[in-house]
Amino acid sequence: MTLSRQEFRKQIRFKRNQLHSDAQHLAGLDLIRQFSSLPEVKQAQHIALYLSADGEIETHPLIEWMWQQGKQIYLPVIHPFSKGHLLFLHYDENTPMVMNRYSIAEPKLNQTQIIPISKLDLICTPLVAFDTTGHRLGMGGGYYDRTLEPWFQTKQGPKPIGLAHDCQQVDRLPIASWDVPLPKIVTPSQIWDWE
Repeated sequence: MTLSRQEFRKQIRFKRNQLHSDAQHLAGLDLIRQFSSLPEVKQAQHIALYLSADGEIETHPLIEWMWQQGKQIYLPVIHPFSKGHLLFLHYDENTPMVMNRYSIAEPKLNQTQIIPISKLDLICTPLVAFDTTGHRLGMGGGYYDRTLEPWFQTKQGPKPIGLAHDCQQVDRLPIASWDVPLPKIVTPSQIWDWE
């Protein structure tokens, strides 16, 4: 029996939320080891990341590590006028934060801190589940699918890289026409590369 997208979401979210805080912390450190080995990370200066929520792999250690490397970090902000779209704002330890409609912390909207998506080098995407072909299952809002669509069509612009726990990998996800497969997904134990 094949699970529906909603059933996959429920099952994998439950699984990742069962991870103990120690396991989460170690996974975040192991993620740095894998992520830092990527050639595109070494070259990148402007990297979009996200603050982990709902059992997602811990991204704070990775953000701290990238700051130490002198890299500029940007976080997604839900676009106030363009429904279903994201903006990316510069983020450092002094950035004022607010809670968005999903109760996720995001930088307070400040036009001077917005970076055009085309100026990003990498976009690290959250995901609920991924399969062995690079397809990702998000939370269902389509924000990242819309953001990544130009890259998927042309392979130009910021390269997407998914971040996940190992337990979020499944054999095969049900695919929708708007889904954008990722060229790489990084977990604490390995790098999945479909390029």
